[in-house]
Amino acid sequence: MKFCSKCNGLMRIAVQGKDRFWVCSCGNQEALSGESVTLKETVAKPKEVEVVDGDVNNLPITDDEPCPKCENKTAYYWLQQMRAGDEAETKFLQCTKCKHTWRENT
Repeated sequence: MKFCSKCNGLMRIAVQGKDRFWVCSCGNQEALSGESVTLKETVAKPKEVEVVDGDVNNLPITDDEPCPKCENKTAYYWLQQMRAGDEAETKFLQCTKCKHTWRENT
């Protein structure tokens, strides 16, 4: 690690052809004078992400929200942020029987 002599910011190594030098975000450049530097190229490994699209069977179930369509008393539910982050989330429900989806009345 090396800090910039002008702004004290953290410098990084830049490579241009066979030349290597320190550079800072303020524009300052300094030579690599006899310093031993090992450059490693890191490649982030992609993470596996499970995508669940349209499958509500893994959602929690409530027994106190009757379906407005078929009056079934059990429904899957989830919360979703619909507006700004400082506003409350919206609760959505889906009937376990007829698959009707609605918003909770607030």
